Parts: sequence; structure tokens; C-alpha cells
Amino acid sequence: MTTADGFGTQKIERPYSLGTDRADLYSGTGVVAPLKDLLAPSGDGDLISSNVTSPNIEETIFSEEESLQTISPLSTPPMVTCDDFALAFDIDGVLMRGGQAIPEAVDAMKYINGANPYGLKIPYIFLTNGGGKTEQERCEDLSRQLDVEICPGQFICGHTPMREMAAKYNTVLVVGGEGEQCRIVAQKYGFKDIITPGDIIKTRQDTTPFRKLTDEEYKNSKMLDLSKTHIEAIFVFADSRDWAGDQQIILDVLMSQGGHLNLRSETHDEGPPIYFSHNDVVWSTSHDYSRIGMGALRASLEALYKAVSGKDLNSIAFGKPQVGTFQFATRLLQKWRSESHGIDKPPSTVYFFGDTPESDIRGTNEYNEIAENDWFSVLVKTGVYKDGTTPRFEPRQICDNIFDAVKFAVERQQENALKNSAVEDLTKVDPSQVRN
Repeated sequence: MTTADGFGTQKIERPYSLGTDRADLYSGTGVVAPLKDLLAPSGDGDLISSNVTSPNIEETIFSEEESLQTISPLSTPPMVTCDDFALAFDIDGVLMRGGQAIPEAVDAMKYINGANPYGLKIPYIFLTNGGGKTEQERCEDLSRQLDVEICPGQFICGHTPMREMAAKYNTVLVVGGEGEQCRIVAQKYGFKDIITPGDIIKTRQDTTPFRKLTDEEYKNSKMLDLSKTHIEAIFVFADSRDWAGDQQIILDVLMSQGGHLNLRSETHDEGPPIYFSHNDVVWSTSHDYSRIGMGALRASLEALYKAVSGKDLNSIAFGKPQVGTFQFATRLLQKWRSESHGIDKPPSTVYFFGDTPESDIRGTNEYNEIAENDWFSVLVKTGVYKDGTTPRFEPRQICDNIFDAVKFAVERQQENALKNSAVEDLTKVDPSQVRN
């Protein structure tokens, strides 16, 4: 195997402190190669061997002939990008808790970016039910927290699939999040006329008897002409910061005549559709116990609608565990692998790492039943799931933390590749050369 640039003049910086598990072991030029081609053991049975102990040693290789003479079979391999499998991560409870990186998360990111015994760099994406900011902002935050560069092209928020609906609806009510953040997100998605609860309260302050806008909220909100306002859809982009006020406004829209706020439906079922960016009832924060999330708001709203109208509310949720979200993730992963790594075929296996059995594991398992490749569910013990309990939806693997989880995935792929390679070798044996 050669590097992308062959054996021309290049400098290789040798590591001087080689930990057995988490050290940054390798550096080098990236190439794409199937995992099975990287795992052939050396003559003495060791995959990797190095006796380098001096810091900051650089070895210059001047020509292909000299390099062939000076580099032993046990030398550090070049960095390679694996095309056989990929990874997908939930964030809260897996990589982060309460805005802080889980200790093993930074090491896990280093491991999949090449600091592993095989010199592998593994393509990956993030699939979180969280939201409230643009994908660009979330990536900037996560890059800083995990000490790794993350691009919007590998990131899916709970509301990311909603951008595909911008062409369908003109005037929409957007709910949730801090300040004007969700209005900004909706604008970037291409929605044309965006209304927030703040706009409605500013226009008619008695809409929410117990909520008054702050000076900043009043300044950022816009006045509406309710006689001409026609809301075509409701989107709950992020967790509500004011359940009572937001639910009152949502109920008003749902019970209107076709989204006209100044007209009340007599049948209470003529309102526009409502979409939630996810349905997680609980999620993991810095608190000892899980906190209620958007799924709880959805359940509460459905109960209120039933109590007021006497009818069932038909709402639609994106995010995990919905199969459509995993289909969206598959398209994003394929695009990311192609544009960033030059890999034009789908991965044979995608490992999904999550902490919530009801969304992460359920969604992965159900999507795996219809997916063309293998989606492998891995549950970690650092979030919603508590060790010693029986998960409602059974994962294919449980790990203590995300570092152990990514290490499991890489080593499982190594073992499978070696087995497949051995089978291929057997099929190449000439039967005439086999003695009875």
C-alpha cells in the first residue's frame, strides 16, 4: 500500500509517547482503503511495533529506493480513511452533559480520527434531537468542546429535516428556543414569512394573561395584522421556554379556521398541521436525573387539546426514532463521505451510539429492518440509560462510555475483515495443490 503521494520526499514525525489505548499514535497522508486491506498481521504476529522513545524526531525520506531500504515492515503505516464502515453519534448523554464534554468523548474523537492502532480515520456524522441554533452554530460549539473540527455537512439537528418543508409552507408559526434563534434558523432554511409567539403577544398582549414580553423580546417582535394573518403550519423547533404561553398560542392556532387567528372553528379541527422536531420525553443534562423535553410538551399539548376540543390531536414528529430521520441521515452520510473523503459507495455498516433506548436504540433497530446496509445500535451508560436497568428497546451492544463504544466498533470491524480475508484466501486455493 502506498500513500496518496507515493514514496516521494516527505517528512514523518514519529510519536515519542505511545500509550496502549488513547495516545495519538500516527500521523501521515490520508488515503482511502478497505479495512480488510489494512489488517494483515506482520511476520511475528504484531500489527504495530515501535521502539521510538526520543521526542521530536523527524526522519526524511529522499527517494523510493532509499525508503524501501530504510523502512521495515513494522514501521508506522500511513493514515488511511476507511471506506467499509461509518459512525453516527447522538450528542447529549453520549458526548456531552450539561454543556460539558464527557471525559471520554475527547479521546473517542481522537481515536476515530487516527489515534488508534490501525492508523484508521473513520467518517462520521452527528444525529441529535437537540436544536434551537443553526447547524453552523452547533458545529462551532461542538468543535470547541470536543477539540475537533466539525462541519455542518456532518451534523443533523432535530429540526434539520424541516428545511425540506420550506417550499411547502409560506407563513409558519415557529415555537421554542432562546430569543430569536429559531426565527433565524427558519430564515436560513428558506421559510419566507415566520411568526413567533412574541409577535402574537406584542400584537395582542391579552393573548397570554400571565406572560409579558421583556424589553428585548418586545423590540425583536413584530406587529401583525391579524385580519390578514394566515398561519399554514406550526413548527416546534426547540424546547419551549414558556410552556403555558406557548401552549395557549398553539391551541389558538390549532382551533382556528384554517390558521386565521381572528376566526375560531366551530368544529375545532380546521387548524393547520403541527410538527415537532423530536419526541424525546426525557433527555440527559448535568442533573442527576433526566429532565423532561419536547416529547413531554407534545404529550401535554395533546392532552390539553383533547380536554378543550374533545378531539384527538394529530401531530407529526421528526427526529429519532422516526425512520424518516434515519433516512435523512443516510443521505447526509453518503454525501459527506463522497464530498469529504471521495468515497462513492455506501458503508457496509453504520454504528449508531446513543444513550436513550426509546429514541436512539429503537430508531436504529427499526431503521435497520429496512435499510440496505447494517445499522448497528450501541447504548452507552453515560446518559438517560442507567446501568443495571433493562432497556425497553434492546441494543446490540452496551458500553460504559463512548470511548469504549468506538473502540468496540473498530475492533469488531477488524475481526470481521480478518475473517472475510481468510475466507477469500481459501477460495483462491487451487484444489490440485491440496493433498488428500
